[in-house]
Amino acid sequence: MICVVQYLASLVILLILSSSTLGYYNEFDGGIPPEFGKLINLVHLDLANCSLSGPVPPELGNLDKLDTLFLQTNELTGPIPPELGNLSSIKSLDLSNNALTGDIPKEFSGLRRLTLLNLFLNRLQGQIPPFIAELPELEVLKLWHNNFTGVIPAKLGENGRLTELDLSSNKLTGLVPKSLCLGKKLQILILRINFLFGPLPDDLGHCDTLWRVRLGQNYLTGSIPSGFLYLPKLSLMELQNNYLSEQVPQQTSKIQSKLEQMNLADNRLSGPLPASIGNFSNLQMLLLGGNQFTGKIPSQIGQLKNVLTLDISRNNLSGNIPSEIGDCPTLTYLDLSQNQLSGPIPVHITQIHILNYLNISWNHLNQSLPKEIGSMKSLTSADFSHNNFSGSIPEFGQYSFFNSTSFIGNPQLCGSYLNPCNDSSISPLQLHDQNSSRSQVHGKFKLLFALGLLVCSLAFAALAIIKARNIRRNSNSWKLTAFQKLGFGYEDILECIKENNIIGRGGAGTVYRGLMPTGEPVAVKKLLGISKGSSHDNGLSAEVQTLGQIRHRNIVRLLAFCSNKLSNLLVYEYMPNGSLGEVLHGKRGGFLKWDTRLKIAIEAAKGLCYLHHDCSPLIIHRDVKSNNILLNSDFEAHVADFGLAKFLRDTGTSECMSAIAGSYGYIAPGTNPLCL
Repeated sequence: MICVVQYLASLVILLILSSSTLGYYNEFDGGIPPEFGKLINLVHLDLANCSLSGPVPPELGNLDKLDTLFLQTNELTGPIPPELGNLSSIKSLDLSNNALTGDIPKEFSGLRRLTLLNLFLNRLQGQIPPFIAELPELEVLKLWHNNFTGVIPAKLGENGRLTELDLSSNKLTGLVPKSLCLGKKLQILILRINFLFGPLPDDLGHCDTLWRVRLGQNYLTGSIPSGFLYLPKLSLMELQNNYLSEQVPQQTSKIQSKLEQMNLADNRLSGPLPASIGNFSNLQMLLLGGNQFTGKIPSQIGQLKNVLTLDISRNNLSGNIPSEIGDCPTLTYLDLSQNQLSGPIPVHITQIHILNYLNISWNHLNQSLPKEIGSMKSLTSADFSHNNFSGSIPEFGQYSFFNSTSFIGNPQLCGSYLNPCNDSSISPLQLHDQNSSRSQVHGKFKLLFALGLLVCSLAFAALAIIKARNIRRNSNSWKLTAFQKLGFGYEDILECIKENNIIGRGGAGTVYRGLMPTGEPVAVKKLLGISKGSSHDNGLSAEVQTLGQIRHRNIVRLLAFCSNKLSNLLVYEYMPNGSLGEVLHGKRGGFLKWDTRLKIAIEAAKGLCYLHHDCSPLIIHRDVKSNNILLNSDFEAHVADFGLAKFLRDTGTSECMSAIAGSYGYIAPGTNPLCL
């Protein structure tokens, strides 16, 4: 993905220089001096990330030799000066991430050398002027997250040079232009969250240069162009929440697919799932829910050896659940609910040792629940409801952790969650005879039994009330929130909080190394500055819940959150090789070979790419440095420390992710994280 390449370039430089920060950030106060317009020989002006405010001086239009103007990520306001249209030599113009208003000046039609135009994350409005499509050198156009209306210029891409186009999160309508990939150079196409309608251009099915496609949340109709899902360089395909119909096309080429994520959910796609779905050997996420697919789930689904999330819910699929799903060793999330599936649960599914979520509700599945599911220690959430399962619910292993609602809607199923099972071998006729004999029990014994139950219930209720009051009075009572199946409790976590276990200190708190009873090492971070006893915790609990759901190989995993009225503890997976900064600057730096450094850079870039582009909600790191890249025992990179992160929600609001001075991620020894 192109974002990985962009991050990788910076990280490689970071590794070569072995420095802890990288960038040209300054902290100027006030606005941009109009006197800059007198520097007539200026070629490159970069004032990005300088906390500048006020308007963009029209005097900058006097710099006719300027080829680069970067003013992004400031607090600039007002309209874009039309005088910037006089920058006849300009090639790269970036005014993104400000608070600019108004239209794109018509004078920009004179910027004949412009190759990059970034105006995203502003408050611009009006139409995208047609002359944008006539700029002969334009390669990158990013106007996302504004208030643009009207149609996308029909001739956009006819210059044959377009490589990146992002017009998402606007109010655009009309058709997707047919010429976007006319030059066969388009790599990124993002038009999500607009009001676009009509069919997708057939030419997109032949755009072999595409890496990322995000067209979700529009009103697109018609079929998916032939070849569109099977482009050779494609890594991300999002078409969800549209009105696309007809069948998903089969793969006709033999080119190996690089697709990692495909989201076709909530459309009107019909017909059978193509057998060529098994050719996506690199696929990690497949979302097909909310369509009208029919027929059987193809057995080729078992060829998805790297899939993490598989959602085929809310369709009309029939037949058995293919046992080949058990051949997907990395699967953590499986949703087959609300279909017409029948037959038993294949026992082979229990071979997926890291499956965390299983939903097969609202089908016609039958026979008994496999006892082997009870041995799936990773399975923390399962839903078997509204099927035709029979027999008794196993009462061991993971079955004891599932909610009672996971089994409702199965009339022939019995167990502790439903009606008690007397004997699995009892027939309905025998059960009727036994019920008849029970009805002959003397009334006074039933009355005594009922009174006994009432007394016990009142006693238990009183004890529960007393216990609840004691807990509320006790400020030292701990609450443990686990984000996966744990083999330890809060007592084991508290045992780690000892002076001789400290491995790092920072402005946000202290980090301890601990060893759980299972033999698993963890890093426990004791946060400072937030009291649970206040009326609220500044959103900490909600944000930690979001962080606990993040699952990516190159992001440090949050295992649990432990808190009481006085303290907050975050439990992370332990990284035995510490931070990249420690390795580079310490005694071992000389032994870190260049192929290992490149591997670390690539892995860190993948983690950042996920946070910035594919996480929901999106998380911007804003403090990338060597000390915030942690290494496991195999020197695999894991991104940590979101102390400067912000959530970018679809509403357009930007919320500070950290209410504390420091980071959520744990800190390598000697690191003092920054805060907003």
